[in-house]
Amino acid sequence: MAKLEKVLSGDFDSILDALHQAILSGSLSATYEEGSEFQQGEFRCAVRVYERYSFMGGNRVSLNLTLVGGQGRCYLSCITSGGSQGVVMKLNTWGEEAFLDTIRQTVEGLD
Repeated sequence: MAKLEKVLSGDFDSILDALHQAILSGSLSATYEEGSEFQQGEFRCAVRVYERYSFMGGNRVSLNLTLVGGQGRCYLSCITSGGSQGVVMKLNTWGEEAFLDTIRQTVEGLD
């Protein structure tokens, strides 16, 4: 697994859209699988699940994106999984890191 966490400032919808676009444009095989949203007052939470094919690992990798916040302040947590090989121990996690790298620059540019 690979993980990226960051506190961001800005509009919730703009941040979510920028991340969505970065993920889908970062890989030819990236797909949006499913999502969920919750809002109560100013607090919002969005969960998104994406997948892509990892040529390095020869398998599919998933990315779970969770964005929570409100009033111009958000917390982002992105976790990848499924790109490793091995029965007893995780081997070859390059695909997970590479998937996360598709949004790393976008995240750094948002703050």
